[in-house]
Amino acid sequence: MKKTELKELYQMMFPNYPDIVTVKQLQVMLGVSRHLAYKLINDGEIQAVKIGSSLKIPKVSVINFVTEERREVKPGA
Repeated sequence: MKKTELKELYQMMFPNYPDIVTVKQLQVMLGVSRHLAYKLINDGEIQAVKIGSSLKIPKVSVINFVTEERREVKPGA
């Protein structure tokens, strides 16, 4: 993705959220459970930084995750 495309997406996606979000905000943004939010972070799908005892997630990491193309693997394939 080009830098200009990312800048446009950044302005359009999740405009009501700060540049750095919490796990709770991530859950709302993606509509996922707490367990899945932590799994995405622990698996490296979404980048996060631990500050003290809490995780801070750059909003751009969430946008990258949402816009990234993935190849789904079907069970039994």
